[in-house]
Amino acid sequence: MIFGFLKRRRRRRLRARAIPAAWGLTLTRNLPFFRRLPPEDQTELLGHVQVFLAEKTFEGCGGLQLTDEVRLTIAGQACLLLLHRETDYYPELSTILVYPSTYITQGERHLEGPIWEVGEQHLLGHTQHRLGAVVLAWDAAKRSAANSSNGRNLVLHEFAHQLDFEDHATDGTPVLAKRSDYATWARVMRREFEALRLADQTGQPTVLDTYGATNPAEFFAVVTETFFERPCELRASHPELYSELERFYHQDPARRFVGSVTLD
Repeated sequence: MIFGFLKRRRRRRLRARAIPAAWGLTLTRNLPFFRRLPPEDQTELLGHVQVFLAEKTFEGCGGLQLTDEVRLTIAGQACLLLLHRETDYYPELSTILVYPSTYITQGERHLEGPIWEVGEQHLLGHTQHRLGAVVLAWDAAKRSAANSSNGRNLVLHEFAHQLDFEDHATDGTPVLAKRSDYATWARVMRREFEALRLADQTGQPTVLDTYGATNPAEFFAVVTETFFERPCELRASHPELYSELERFYHQDPARRFVGSVTLD
């Protein structure tokens, strides 16, 4: 109880600190979504960034020199998922490992049925339950942040997985506000996941990246990307799915897109 009180007090103080002017300039330059946020949301997001940078460790890998631009561009996107919500700032996460570009790992890759392939994997980002880290390729993270209309965002994808981990499962269902929310969430997500699998099999056009048909965990990460990057199209083609995400994230990004005059 005392620890929780002290943690909340420390976080309030961090959020209340004066924000360096250069931070807002960096986020405005690198993150188109930041320019669309109303002033009060920009202030809230910058407060979350203060806490995030104080509590998480960034490590440069493969010769990458960490800069404020790297930290802020990643933290700003991660904290977009925290706006307007009670949050514990990704409690399963301690470290963000950042490579300059594509990196290579050894591991297993599922092909189909019982068939797995073992060998090198060239990755742009990954995380997993109990790893305690998010791994990102900086060039891909910066590039996907700047292109805010293709429905793909590396940082949002990996941090959506971190939200999924908060209930100690990797099943595409994050911690929801009320117990009664789970039944509707499960019904909508199950139906939309199956529809995406069918679209993937038949080649039917869809606003969602068909990588989301891999499993429910990847589906949640993919729909999170689309919710923030192509919200108007998602709302038009998948209104119930959009409503579930709007209720979870307490945000309506389609409204920001419609009312925005910012050119990316």
